[in-house]
Amino acid sequence: MNLPNRLTILRIIMIPIFITLFFVEFPWHRVAAMVVFCAASVTDFLDGFIARKQNLVTHLGKFLDPIADKMLVACALVAVCITRPVVDNADVFYILVAVFAMVILSRELMISGFRTVAADKGMVLAADMTGKIKTVSQMLAIILLLPVVEYFDVNPSAAQVVYYVGFAFLAAATALTIVSAVNYLVKNKKVLEG
Repeated sequence: MNLPNRLTILRIIMIPIFITLFFVEFPWHRVAAMVVFCAASVTDFLDGFIARKQNLVTHLGKFLDPIADKMLVACALVAVCITRPVVDNADVFYILVAVFAMVILSRELMISGFRTVAADKGMVLAADMTGKIKTVSQMLAIILLLPVVEYFDVNPSAAQVVYYVGFAFLAAATALTIVSAVNYLVKNKKVLEG
């Protein structure tokens, strides 16, 4: 098994560690979960970079990498959804964060299905820049929102600022999710023909 595939498997192994750290309460456990999420996200960048740079792209990697990405993001978005908003009108933010997560996860499922149909037809579909910017915005939102409750215990005002910034990144990621999905379908509409 090559290095990129090992990194992908490491990312999958990190997911239950992330979940455990998020839910098992001890001082700064959500910060620890966020650190594991960051480390797992780095493996996502590294496995693709190394695979392309050293010509180590494999069928196993093509299968596992997107699955590992979606598993990590889905778990992190659920964690963000159940994180208590540390701002006024918390109920509104609970609902909006949940809706944003639903839109992002629905898009991921739709595009996965679309890619499956394309692969069945022998077509390879590349990600566009909008999707890449969406991913960065989504990751930043998760990194900011995961530990915000613990920041609130130290400095409520700063935690509120962090929450609003994280929420803004998540809102931007949601808007970009919609735009990138439309772009993806329009640019590759031939996949659904015939």
